[in-house]
Amino acid sequence: MISVIQLLEGKRTSEAFSVTPDHMVIDALELMAAKNIGAVMVMEGERLIGIFSERDYARKGIIQGRKAKSTPVRDVMTPNVFTVSPTMKLEDCLQLFSDKHIRHLPVVEEGKVVGMLSIGDIVTTIMNEQKMHINFLEQYISGA
Repeated sequence: MISVIQLLEGKRTSEAFSVTPDHMVIDALELMAAKNIGAVMVMEGERLIGIFSERDYARKGIIQGRKAKSTPVRDVMTPNVFTVSPTMKLEDCLQLFSDKHIRHLPVVEEGKVVGMLSIGDIVTTIMNEQKMHINFLEQYISGA
């Protein structure tokens, strides 16, 4: 199984998007819509202090009657963020997604954010890896 850094290097874009805790929720939602992503990191300077996802907005925003235009991200973000290192294996990340019921993992190296993984990134990578193995085995069996 490949590592986090190998997945990040193979992504179309390894850019990780973020907002500050003072941004309004509407700003984060507009960024997520524009980039077609489900979560953004919440940063104070270069320090990761939280993550804000569609799930956060649904559970801590809409359901509690908060308005996206007047609610700061800090009020609805998830503050205790699970992170992974670039050397971690994807199967360990998948286990973390499953155990913690999360969908996004910031990648942190020496205290600095270097990317973000989604569960979709990992599932797609694992499926592609399995397809390659199947193709190899089919060629081996057929003697090609």
